[in-house]
Amino acid sequence: MYAYSKLYVDDVMVNLGDMLDYAVNGLGYMADSFWNSFICSTAGNGISEGEPRYLAGMSGKEIVSEVMQEVYGISIDLKTDSYITNIGSIEYWAGWIMGYYQWYCGDSFSIINEKGLAINDVIDAYILHEADNSKFVIWADKRCSERDANQLRRLRKYWNLSQRELSERSGVSLRMIQLYEQGQNDIKKAQANQVLALAKALGTDVETLLM
Repeated sequence: MYAYSKLYVDDVMVNLGDMLDYAVNGLGYMADSFWNSFICSTAGNGISEGEPRYLAGMSGKEIVSEVMQEVYGISIDLKTDSYITNIGSIEYWAGWIMGYYQWYCGDSFSIINEKGLAINDVIDAYILHEADNSKFVIWADKRCSERDANQLRRLRKYWNLSQRELSERSGVSLRMIQLYEQGQNDIKKAQANQVLALAKALGTDVETLLM
């Protein structure tokens, strides 16, 4: 089920392209840092839920301004900002195509992120920028499916933890975490104290970790 009427898709794609390009190349923010702020913001949720104000009522720069004010308490004076959108940038394409993908799949940006499709993954897939949008959808669906299949890896990625950081937090050896994520060891057969430690380190319960 599409997220909202197709009439708004082009506007959203352009605005998200403008947004990410401006945040990264105009203001100097890291793509993943800003994107994670966006997807949990009122604007990110508003687009996901099809609110007209965010679908076509704001420019990409205005969305950046609102996110920065809401999340960081930082005000941006757009009247004095002279940055011109670079529609040829990798970041523009990443925001643009994610606007399309979110509309197409119907999931919120947060859920897409939880499934394991991070904005840096999209940036790394820039080779697809000249392909039809359907090619990206196929790639993104496959990416989400592959990553979502391993719950430990999915949750670790969601919290932006490296395997080493998870090891340090949980007390479970780095090698054991690697084996669980690679599927060489079955986490469902792991010692109970290890599973409990991993679940606590990931802010979840044992049942969710073993899904």
